[in-house]
Amino acid sequence: MRAMQVIQHQDPLDLREVDKPEPSSGQVLIRVAACALNFGDLLLVKGTYQEKPPLPFTLGMEISGTIEAVGTDVSGLAVGQKVISYIGYGGIAEYAAVDADICLPVPDSMPMVDAAAFPVGYGTAHLALDHRARMQPGERLLVLGASGGVGLTAVELGKLMGAEVIAVARGAEKLAIAKAAGADHLIDSDDGDLRDRVKALGGADVVYDPVGGDLFNQALRATNPEGRLIPLGFASGEVPQIPANILLVKNLTVIGYYWGGYSKTNPAVLNDSLAKLLDWYAAGKIKPHVSHTLPMEQANEGLELLRARKATGKVVITIA
Repeated sequence: MRAMQVIQHQDPLDLREVDKPEPSSGQVLIRVAACALNFGDLLLVKGTYQEKPPLPFTLGMEISGTIEAVGTDVSGLAVGQKVISYIGYGGIAEYAAVDADICLPVPDSMPMVDAAAFPVGYGTAHLALDHRARMQPGERLLVLGASGGVGLTAVELGKLMGAEVIAVARGAEKLAIAKAAGADHLIDSDDGDLRDRVKALGGADVVYDPVGGDLFNQALRATNPEGRLIPLGFASGEVPQIPANILLVKNLTVIGYYWGGYSKTNPAVLNDSLAKLLDWYAAGKIKPHVSHTLPMEQANEGLELLRARKATGKVVITIA
């Protein structure tokens, strides 16, 4: 089969012929239809992600496709079913052998591009806001990087869950996308002091931050007493150092959170969340925003869109 692989860290992906996998016990073989790209893929290429697969490896964290074969000791899944899965890496390929307990059937009415764009963005936001932050209706949610793959879904879900949403992004075009997703207030990250702007709106009760750096530091100082902050990525390239004295004075909580880790430590929590999200999709309450769809051969161009911050929502690679 064909697969887009990382041969050496820092190098462009290489389209190669590799062995087609076979499903082992507890696995299914998926014929991949589409694979969405994520900021974590950029870190995997650089070799700086929290997980470091041995070289060479196939890139691609989240996939949609059709089950082509079922291994032993698998129940609830069958050949011909359309599914989504979060696999960490291995997705930009014609086939993937995937643990059955991290696969979920999707509605036949759900396009494969939507399905591929679904797990990481929505799953990350929902589990963070619901399971980790325990966000309540009426609370004020501050979303940094609000037009990106995981930021935009936090805006959409935050509004659906009853929060007052403050969206922070760079430039009018990206802010307009956040507004369309349901944001109540818009702040351009290049305009003035984020701390003062958020405090003028009443402060934040929950902070959702895939950016890090100085924006996190400003958001920390704009968080209300007993607020919760969720640093879930560092797109700025700077990991913030958190002053404990501010946490103490304001009774704040900083929540450690790695969505992908649940696929290994507690897949049931992850799957329950995704099942609820798929119900919301089927009911027309949420809809993935995909700014670019590219064929497998152009996966490097898709990564560059993320690297240059020219994408909004998701970039999806389709597998012919």
